[in-house]
Amino acid sequence: MSCWICRKTGSNLMSWKTRALGNLGLVGYVNFGLRQKFRPEHDYLLRSKYARHPFWVRRKTSDVEVFKQIFCEREYGCLDGVEDADLIVDCGANVGYSAAYFLTKFPRCTLVAIEPDTDNFSALQRNLSVYGDRVELYNNAVWSKSTGLVMAPEFLGEGAEWARRVREAHADETPQIEALDLGSLIGSRRVSVLKIDIEGAEAEIFSHQTPWISRVDNLVIELHGEKCERIFHRAISGTGFEVARCGELTVCRRLGSQSRLM
Repeated sequence: MSCWICRKTGSNLMSWKTRALGNLGLVGYVNFGLRQKFRPEHDYLLRSKYARHPFWVRRKTSDVEVFKQIFCEREYGCLDGVEDADLIVDCGANVGYSAAYFLTKFPRCTLVAIEPDTDNFSALQRNLSVYGDRVELYNNAVWSKSTGLVMAPEFLGEGAEWARRVREAHADETPQIEALDLGSLIGSRRVSVLKIDIEGAEAEIFSHQTPWISRVDNLVIELHGEKCERIFHRAISGTGFEVARCGELTVCRRLGSQSRLM
């Protein structure tokens, strides 16, 4: 099978996929490719050695692309230097692959996952139910305040399940989603890792006061455009973070915390 998911220049592609997925995961991956070709109407279970349990991949969605990023490219390997994570908050959890990666990497952690899209959230529940009381799931979107939101339809469509965007509901609209104020969600808890991938809504969150950020030890965020970058970096200026880039991610480590940037 050609390597259309995992690309690694200058190395043996099949052996690299084996290292990324494990032997069982590689067999399942090959079977998945065959199923996509001959039985595309079915969902399918995939495995990775970086996830304690197998998880579902939905047919004709972007799930397989998310799988590629999390488990083949190991997008969040930049957090491998974090020691003994306790609480992880996953904002924009999609179908739970990043959460499964964190729950496996940090076996003592508990995790809060927030995902606004109802179809994605159903898949998230399906994939994370095996982790029991280690997970706390919210079918909401994070925002700067508690308010009603709607999905932005111009960003919807087949294959765009990993790019759901939200906006505040207009006065004449019925809200589809209730927003969660991130500060209220965190409360007095200490957050070992805050992961944010919310398709541009970070501009809304970091345009306002963020006193809760002092309770975050490691923050990893995908910033969507120059405006979001300016707003975010202004917000964290002087808050005690060391900042680095890791692929598409901006990784912030609190100086003095027991972690190192990879």
